[in-house]
Parts: sequence; structure tokens; C-alpha cells
Amino acid sequence: MALLTLHRNPTLSTVQDELQQRRGRLQKRESFALVKGAVHLLEEGEEADLHEESSPTPVSPVKEGDRASDARRKQLHAMVEQLRPEDTIKLAVQLESVNPARVRYLIVVSTLGNKQESILLGMDFPNQDSDQCTIGLVLPVWSDTQVYLDGDGGFSVTSAEETRIFKPVSMQTMWSVLQVLHGCCERAVKATVIPGSGLEWAQHYHQHIESDRFCLNEWEAMDDLESVRKDNNGSADRVSNEGLIREHLRDIMRTEDLDNLTSKMVHSALKTRLAFDIRPYKEYIDNEILVTMAQMDKPSKIFDYLYLGSEWNAANFEELQKNNVGYILNMTREIDNFFPESFTYMNIRVYDVEATDLLCHWPDTYNFINTARKSGQAVLVHCKMGISRSGSTVIAYAMKQQHWTLDVALAYVRERRSIVNPNDGFMKQLQTYNGILNARSGIHEGIFSLFAPVGDFLDFSFVVLFLIIPASSATVFVEPTPKSDTDHGPGCFSSCLFPADLALLLKIFFSPVLSQGCFEC
Repeated sequence: MALLTLHRNPTLSTVQDELQQRRGRLQKRESFALVKGAVHLLEEGEEADLHEESSPTPVSPVKEGDRASDARRKQLHAMVEQLRPEDTIKLAVQLESVNPARVRYLIVVSTLGNKQESILLGMDFPNQDSDQCTIGLVLPVWSDTQVYLDGDGGFSVTSAEETRIFKPVSMQTMWSVLQVLHGCCERAVKATVIPGSGLEWAQHYHQHIESDRFCLNEWEAMDDLESVRKDNNGSADRVSNEGLIREHLRDIMRTEDLDNLTSKMVHSALKTRLAFDIRPYKEYIDNEILVTMAQMDKPSKIFDYLYLGSEWNAANFEELQKNNVGYILNMTREIDNFFPESFTYMNIRVYDVEATDLLCHWPDTYNFINTARKSGQAVLVHCKMGISRSGSTVIAYAMKQQHWTLDVALAYVRERRSIVNPNDGFMKQLQTYNGILNARSGIHEGIFSLFAPVGDFLDFSFVVLFLIIPASSATVFVEPTPKSDTDHGPGCFSSCLFPADLALLLKIFFSPVLSQGCFEC
């Protein structure tokens, strides 16, 4: 175990008065104990106690020649740089990663403003030697937060119905983080930290999530998926033999009459073709027959760069490569990302039920599909069967991208994939989206041009606002005469320009995004 001391300095953006009030507490030194896979904050008095203890592994300052300690020191510095000056890392635990080259940490953060409140942050480093990291996860610790062992070398944290899974690199580090997390949960219960009455400071970190999509998918991994990617930890011979079986099986099923082909005939044909005993692979062959049958239903090509399909298409690596797919939009709650190392994924974790809100995700899915288009690669949008969730999302994309009405987009997509059938709830959302897009490009075009600086925020907030204001409350837009040059700014929404109820709604909707102007007259 090694000892590291950091000196925290205020940020340049801190105002001078706050500098004077907080200089002492922000510039005081923070000491951390570095152990394999974890970094512990030492409370006041603990550092001296550690120096006095006799131990087979005494605490010592970090030595420049110690490469592992030096890497952890750089990583700790990088993570501290991501924090606000008033926040502190209580514990940082290194986690396992799907990509061995990447380094991931789960850190427990507290704040000087309220020591009863804590949040969990996920930090991503591109490699072991990097001194730069990004935030990939923000998970507040509420009074209802629960921590469970998952029985697979890790633990899960459920907070406000959101569950995340973490696998520390060692049992010792897992024991450390469990102790700290249970303490955080107890303090949250005692302080009644519930959504809406605490942890406002966590929003700062939500606004600074900057990890790439690969990292975000790993933080969003779930343990209750129905369809998961295959574990390839078998022997090299078995993996090779399964590949040969799959290759010959597909050739057989492409060339034979499927109406008259039986499972026994397939096994017999494979036995003739292959030079090894296929009896240990009987169950594998039966499963692959079903998979191959499903994958023979090709994904539907909607545009040159956009395919719409099922989970079977998402699991067909050869077909994905053949179609130049580089991006996959997974619109399911229950299906895993089958090839996270090979494709860029985006997950919209929803079920195919009428109550599901898809509309709120369509700006993000639109941007993701366009990212694929601009990259020169194709994107596969899929759900379970390529009927409802993914079909609705592709229709929404076509409406916005092609400036089509709902009827035109629905007919176009169904012409290319006849089974597309959004559920009733999704159809209502598509109708709402159709109205939003029409309003944006139609009668309110002049209004939008006035507020171009707020950009795509208008897609939902501004258009929906005007859709819900009764026609009787409409007011002619007349340039107001300010009482003085200082009374109004260029973004002023005053009662002489809008009726009182509309001015109030504008204030609610636009106060977060307008940097200039006032709302008073």
C-alpha cells in the first residue's frame, strides 16, 4: 500500500469572494491510500495512524520508479480534475472491462455542501497509461438505493428503479466498496434524500457525461436480458469446429428444399461433410438450425445506409459485415449487444408496450442514424422482430430526414418491410411527432426563425407550447417599445409582446436556454 497526497485548488471560474471563504478548505491537502485496484480517501487523523501502525506492508510515499503506483497516481489526478472544487472522492475502485485495454473506475463522491449526500461516477480511461478520463455514468445515492451481490463476482446498485452492475478487479476491492456504499445508503436514509429534495449538484455531472458510446453501453449493461451474446471461452478446437458446422449448415439450408428437409437429414449431411465426430455438438446443431432459419429472413433495406431487422439479424455477424454495417441501434430492453467489440451501439432500453415513451428518444436516434450515414457505413435498427419498436423509430427518422408526412413514411417503410406494425401507443406518438414536424416547417416557420439561436430545443418545447395554447390567447407579434435601453434585452419576452399565460410558459420553457434578455416588462 502506498500513500499519495494531493493539494486541491479552486477553479478559475470561482468568484473572488468565494475564493476567500473557501480557500482554506479547498486548498487543504487530501491524502489517499493506494492499494491494488482501489484508492481510499484518508480522513483526518487516519494518515498519522497508518504511519504509526506496524504492518508487513507499511504505507510509503509513491516512488517514481513504481510504474503501477505512478499509473494510479496519474489516474487519480485525472479523476480529481473532473470534480467540482467542493467535491471529494471518498473511494475509487477499478472495475473489469470488456475491452482489456481500457481502464474503468467507479468512484464514490461526496460534497462539502451536504455530507449526507453521495453520488457514484463511472470514469473511463482509454488505456492504462492515459492521464485523461471522461465521465460515463452518474448514479445518485437516494434513500431507496439498494446494493446486492450478484453471485458472479460483482454487485449491483439499484437507485430510483435504475440498476447498474459493477465487477471490481478483486475481492478485496469489492469488500471496500461495499462497506463505503452501505455507509452512503445509511446516511441517505437518515437524511431522507429523495428525488426532488436533494442531490441537485449531481446535475452538474449529468451535463458532463462525455465517454464514447462503447463505454456508455458497458455502463448500461444489464443482468436480466433474455437474449445475450454467446460466451466464447471454449477451447480453440471447439470454437473452430462450431465455425465449420455453422458454415456447412447454412450451405445445406440454402441449397435444400426446406419444406422437405428434416433435422435428421441435416445431421446426416453434416456427418458426411465433416471430418470429426459431431455427436458432442448435437445440441449446438439443433440451436443453430433455428438460428439459421430465423436469419434467412434478411433485414430490410430502407435506405442505402439503413437496415431494419430483428434480433436474429443483429446476431448474424457475417451478414452485418456483408451489408457494411458499422452501427447498431438496439431498441429493446431484453436483448444484449452481441458484438460490442466490433460495432458502435446505441441502446434504447424499452419494452414493446403502449405505455412506453418512444417519442422522447427520437432526437437521439435520429442523430445516431445520421452519424452512421455521414461515416459512410450502414446502421441496423432492430428490436425483437423488427415490427413495432424499431419500425416506429425508422418511420420517425424517415419523416424528419425526408420531410415526409406520417402516411407517406409509413407506406414507404411498409413497402420495404411489410410486417412493420407500430402498436397503438407508438402510432399515437408518431401522429404527435407528425404534428410537431409539420408545425415546425409550416405555419410557425416565421416564429422559429425569430428564435434560431436556441436550435433543436424548439423541436419539442416550443412547438408543443404553441400547440397547447388556445387560439383565443394568440397575440399579434408587435415589437415592444422598451422603457429604456436597459429595460429589455434582445431575448425579452414581455407582457407587451405576449399574453400573460403565454409569457409565463415561455419563461418556464426558455429560461434554461436563453443567455440574454428578460421576462419582465
